[in-house]
Amino acid sequence: MEFPVEDTDRLLSTTRAVRRRLNLERLVPEEVLLDCIDLAEQAPTGGNQASRRWIVIRDPETKGRIADLYREVGGTFLNDAATRLAGTGHHNEHTMVSSAYLAEHLHEVPALVLVAIYGEHDGSGRPGLFDSVIQAAWSFCLALRSRGLGSAWTTLHLGAADRVGELLGIPTGVTQVVLLPVAYTVGDEFSPAPRRPAREITWFERWGRTTIHHAEGAPVHSDGPGVTVEVDVDAPASDIWPHLVDINLPARFSDEFQGAEWIDDGPALGARFQGRNQRDDLGEWQVVCHVVAYEEGRVFAWNAGDVENPAAQWRFELEPLAGATRLRFIMVLGPGPSGLTIAIESMPDMEARIIVRRQDEQAANMLRTVEGIRDLVEGR
Repeated sequence: MEFPVEDTDRLLSTTRAVRRRLNLERLVPEEVLLDCIDLAEQAPTGGNQASRRWIVIRDPETKGRIADLYREVGGTFLNDAATRLAGTGHHNEHTMVSSAYLAEHLHEVPALVLVAIYGEHDGSGRPGLFDSVIQAAWSFCLALRSRGLGSAWTTLHLGAADRVGELLGIPTGVTQVVLLPVAYTVGDEFSPAPRRPAREITWFERWGRTTIHHAEGAPVHSDGPGVTVEVDVDAPASDIWPHLVDINLPARFSDEFQGAEWIDDGPALGARFQGRNQRDDLGEWQVVCHVVAYEEGRVFAWNAGDVENPAAQWRFELEPLAGATRLRFIMVLGPGPSGLTIAIESMPDMEARIIVRRQDEQAANMLRTVEGIRDLVEGR
């Protein structure tokens, strides 16, 4: 039996964390909560054990005490972060402002649902606790959304788990996993969140191996095979950026790259530089590179060779994290001709193996480059 894909996809892509749009005035019927829990309990569980437990909290006094503990643990942090980020356009601005709002009004939410499970994590890394709850709790959120209700995934209360457990009479040996404030939503239109496309975050066969086109089996040159490497740097993007636009820096880390010089004033969108490269099997060569993306502090990308039909495409990206920055280095082979395509034309039956070898070589050089930049910035 197939389900209407359009409706299913809309449910999955618009079930948002709802904080400021929770209707604090409208009561949530008990039967609605139980129906959603019944659906959530259809989720898989480790060992097929019926060990999940759901606590519905509607008593104003109890909600008030949980809200007090919630604010005690993280309220100051949330308020400070919301005040600091308000109006800045920071990628976490909306989340911090709405999280601070929820903390302030948690006691007013019609129902709090605490999801717990029998068992305690022993640090062994064995599955059975969190992996038996998370899918059920998310199914609960989806069931809420389909009925016009919303929630937000909150774990801040776990900073006071012992006192919450004492307040609710939770026995020893039971682990609290998530607290879900539940209410009808103000309005029912929610949009998909901005996320990186699947093709940019999905590796095929090995870590970091990508294609820009659909590939059946081992990728060939026309599939746009590539490599993505990433490292987290304990520094803001502004400290990393000068190293990314230093076109000679990779020569310190790469086996192939020999150096470069700007042809035009750069770095800037549309500027050109000439790179020098060397390989034992191909000798030394030069290539003109064209800057095709330049967003200061975020993106620096260039095409090698023909700007419209490049031999390879290269891209640095910086992504802010909490207290750090993710440095991403991306390479795509082709679609234009290069020494690689010459090798493929001479040995067409070896194309897949040639591509894999080239991906391996580039991955090693690119990883050394991003790790080298990280070490420079962090002063290692």
